[in-house]
Amino acid sequence: MAEAPIGIFGGTFDPIHFGHLRLAEEMAEQINLAQIRFIPAGTPPHRSMPRTDAAHRLAMVQLATANNVRFVVDTREMVAPSLSYTVDTLHSLRASFGATQPLCLLLGADAFLGLSNWNRWRELFDLSHIAIAHRPGYPQSTWKDNMPEALRDELEKRLAHTDDIKTCAAGLIVMRPITALDISATYIRDTLRGGRNPRYLLPDAVLDYIHTHQLYLPDAT
Repeated sequence: MAEAPIGIFGGTFDPIHFGHLRLAEEMAEQINLAQIRFIPAGTPPHRSMPRTDAAHRLAMVQLATANNVRFVVDTREMVAPSLSYTVDTLHSLRASFGATQPLCLLLGADAFLGLSNWNRWRELFDLSHIAIAHRPGYPQSTWKDNMPEALRDELEKRLAHTDDIKTCAAGLIVMRPITALDISATYIRDTLRGGRNPRYLLPDAVLDYIHTHQLYLPDAT
């Protein structure tokens, strides 16, 4: 097997910003991903409901990714009738792409630290590789000491070289440094609600869409 892996990048994207896009771009280059499927969450189980209607979040992701041929927008979580558990999404993707296609779930380091709290989290390794994006110079020894023992055990037995993930369909973990961009959707929403300008934190097309549809207004909840 030598198929290029397909990257899976989920999130509420409320709104999508350059931190999301740069992570996807750098991981695609470093891991040689055939594509990255951006999957906006419908009803995420691990956090409060997104502040913005699903149709708006989807439209912003489509605008942000439109000019990158490697980026694909996948709506399967938005049309799902129930909570958007990652393990169920991966089962759906595995059914779409077959048993041999390498899939690679993209996670930031902080998200990976909480992985053992996810629904049926060990099952994720049967369905996909996991690629962890972290800041350059990230203190991995301290980081490992702070993670749950069960997760640390999985990391230690599954940690692999980047080239290994194209040799099998699932089950490995790779870690790659990416450019540290301290941007969050929460900060962008707070900036807009405070009447300030978040330009250069997110694509102009997304910001124009936000203004056109009057999203994240000061009186929004």
